[in-house]
Amino acid sequence: MYQYTEFDRQFIRSRAAQHRDQLERNLAGTLSDDEFRPLRLQNGWYIQRYAPMLRVAVPYGELSSRQLRALAKIAREYDHPSKEVFDKAIGTQATWGTTHLPVGYGHFTTRQNVQFNWIPLVKSADVMDLLASVDMHGIQTSGNCIRNITSDELAGIAPDEIADPRPFAEIMRQWSTLHPEFAFLPRKFKIAITGATEDRAATAWHDVGLHLIKNAAGELGFRVQVGGGMGRTPIIGTVIREFLPWNQIMNYLEAVVRVYNRWGRRDNMYKARIKILVKAEGQRYIDEVEAEYQQIITVDGAPHTIPQAELDRVSASFVPPALVERAQGATKSVATVPADRQTDYQRWLKQNVAAHKNPKLRAVTLSFKRLGQAPGDADADQLDTAAAFADEFSAGEARVTHDQNLLLPWVHEDDLPALWIAASHAGLARANIRLLTDMIACPGGDFCALANARSIPIAAQITERYQDMDELHDLGEIDLHISGCINSCGHHHSGHIGVLGVDKDGKEWYQISVGGSDGSALSGDAVPGKVVGPSFGALEVPGVIEALLDTFRQHRNGRETFIDCVKRVGFEAFKVAANGARLADKHEELHAMPKSAGYAKDAQEA
Repeated sequence: MYQYTEFDRQFIRSRAAQHRDQLERNLAGTLSDDEFRPLRLQNGWYIQRYAPMLRVAVPYGELSSRQLRALAKIAREYDHPSKEVFDKAIGTQATWGTTHLPVGYGHFTTRQNVQFNWIPLVKSADVMDLLASVDMHGIQTSGNCIRNITSDELAGIAPDEIADPRPFAEIMRQWSTLHPEFAFLPRKFKIAITGATEDRAATAWHDVGLHLIKNAAGELGFRVQVGGGMGRTPIIGTVIREFLPWNQIMNYLEAVVRVYNRWGRRDNMYKARIKILVKAEGQRYIDEVEAEYQQIITVDGAPHTIPQAELDRVSASFVPPALVERAQGATKSVATVPADRQTDYQRWLKQNVAAHKNPKLRAVTLSFKRLGQAPGDADADQLDTAAAFADEFSAGEARVTHDQNLLLPWVHEDDLPALWIAASHAGLARANIRLLTDMIACPGGDFCALANARSIPIAAQITERYQDMDELHDLGEIDLHISGCINSCGHHHSGHIGVLGVDKDGKEWYQISVGGSDGSALSGDAVPGKVVGPSFGALEVPGVIEALLDTFRQHRNGRETFIDCVKRVGFEAFKVAANGARLADKHEELHAMPKSAGYAKDAQEA
């Protein structure tokens, strides 16, 4: 993992102190709410439906066990509503202290960050200090700037890796943090990078997607895609450079963002993302980027060229940890999987354990998808448990995955039985990774003021319906993605099955799409799913999912995957099945829930 320098630590401690001063002035009335708003947003503090939401940056998803314990402390000690907020969220008819609220949780996001939904703003400075003590912050997790740079959760350890993308992601993080020219872009800007042959970082769906490749001469460089994105207009990024030498990537990114900053729409936030500019201008945009790049490297002197010494300095933080070598047949933990649990264990090995660049090691995903818990949520005890697992089994490191779980990247294969037993006792060993219940879901209308509908109840209904592990494993790998609104934080466009919350006359309804892909080996080339028809009521959604899966069973060839079946059979059969699953009783209350009241104070920055 990257090790903060003293400059890094002084920088984030200064930001925490600055936030405390701003907060105290706001509470004292000398800094108005309107004046404070852009300042708190710069540190990741939003005002959502009922309470502040903090987004904590986790660059390219890497967390130390020390950082996990700090996140657990925040969840346990700070992530709780006041009685005033409780009454607003639940209603005064409920009894304070007796009604369950999903508090004391962190939430893993699809962009490898961690969010908290119930921290009172008056305590935000204390939380900032705690984060700074473990080299963490919320800088640039909000606003029209370059956001957290994401990567493959198997970065540095994947057998199919051409080069480790993490050093480049870290150099980009340092370049983009408080970049004076790019602090007020037309809209937020997201970069994803992968160094593997398989794209596990959904790069085609980002404003900039970077692939480390080697050319015919064996030289390392980047294939550059620009203009991907979801939202109201799902677009796959355009390749604008097939090969760029690795040391020029910062100069080229400077050109990409500079042209966007110059020509991106500022008059309409719905048309302000770079994907709209690239789609509208096409080759003209590419030509302007190339012209700007030539200006930077010839006239300006290529100021952001990465020296080999700098890459070596940063790369030194990403060498494999010093793991204790094992004698032949020796194990650190004596553990035997009981005979009656062998089926569960073998399924876990298949679904949750991935191959590693080091043949003696494995990468293990802890599943946080279970009954009674929203996808991506991890309570304080689970975060502490994950930290303990990281220390005991993974050299003190864990990683947030794109699918809202945690991965342990340095597990010795001899320790797999002991880890499985421990994770089973903690409820984190469900063998459902990449299966239907390993769904992606945003917090939706239960928390977010932008949402048109709730995501969590839909996820809960589907999870409850599909608890039979035999059935889940028979269905095979399926990406189910749920978003509470068109902003697509749940990446519904890229789901093999996508669910989108929509507002119709103040009621919550859901559009279903089929055939989307994030660009992984399982899914094939990135493509948005197709909507199967008019929207469905909340109680209809599980039946629609079941109808889609029944159609898959009817048409499936052998062990064919759902997405391959959709491609072979065609969209129309699934559309007919979905629309045939509507409830016979057309009473409105069976279809839709009233939309939650809320406000979107921080809509543009979300």
